[in-house]
Amino acid sequence: MSFFNSMNVAASGLTAQRARMDVHAQNLANIDTTRTAEGGPYQRRVVVFEERREGANSFSDIFDRVMQRRPDGGGGVRVHSIVTDDTPGPRVFDPGHPDADAEGYLMRPNVNVIGEMVNMISASRSYEANITSISISRNMMQRTLEISSR
Repeated sequence: MSFFNSMNVAASGLTAQRARMDVHAQNLANIDTTRTAEGGPYQRRVVVFEERREGANSFSDIFDRVMQRRPDGGGGVRVHSIVTDDTPGPRVFDPGHPDADAEGYLMRPNVNVIGEMVNMISASRSYEANITSISISRNMMQRTLEISSR
């Protein structure tokens, strides 16, 4: 794996974790949304990641792998999709709410504040780990240039 490839992998991680943070922030912002355009309360969204394999099937990539005897490696991570969590939210008694049913019950979004905050902290730590990886790669490049210029 080249220096630049390791930076590209870490950069893909930064992009993916930023998307994850955006989705969790959206979930938290809609924690009290009981009416959406689709009807019903807001449904929590979740990011699905997949391995990014850029150029994995190109002739040059296959040739390079064979010549360098390296295994078929991934090229980082990307957001595959953002899916809706269909788990029903809590049903609470709130007869004064305009979205309450005839019995006075209201369907709330299926967003758990604590769960979303834990996920945001996890995404933040993953983001920091990718920044550290980029920093270490950059320092290795600088050190290599210093050594080779002697």
